[in-house]
Amino acid sequence: MRAIVPSRRRLDRPHDRPMVWLAAPALILGLAACEPQAPGGAAAPPPADAPDVVADPPGPFDGEIRAVGTEPFWGLRISDTEITLERMDQPSSKGPNPGPTLDGERAIWRTPTADGDELVVTLWEEACSDGMSDLTYVYQARVQVGDETLSGCAGKADAMPREGG
Repeated sequence: MRAIVPSRRRLDRPHDRPMVWLAAPALILGLAACEPQAPGGAAAPPPADAPDVVADPPGPFDGEIRAVGTEPFWGLRISDTEITLERMDQPSSKGPNPGPTLDGERAIWRTPTADGDELVVTLWEEACSDGMSDLTYVYQARVQVGDETLSGCAGKADAMPREGG
């Protein structure tokens, strides 16, 4: 009678361990998809000792900006949602604020107006005087609408220079 001897198959070669090869990718994918969850299935809150998330500080062209010019007199307001140009004896030119694109040190806003013109506002950081007062502004401004180009000064709305202070 012949004795049954267990196989002495070598399992030290990778191709001899098919279950390991099948299980490893599934385990890696499963762990990669893990995200702590609260009991209701929502994402778990961060640990109590986790650092606070700090928002980026505002950039030089973030927030409401105002620009002014003389000869001819004009004013411009850039809000979060809209850009408005006011000129003497002309209707306002308004368009949505798409946000600026940066070209080196210059911020450029381009928006269509209701009358079909493109309103292009370019600001760059350089001391500016309006030529009519002793006020100094932070930005130089150039505004183009239709065939007209206006030059002036600009600053953040909450930090515009004021007469007497």
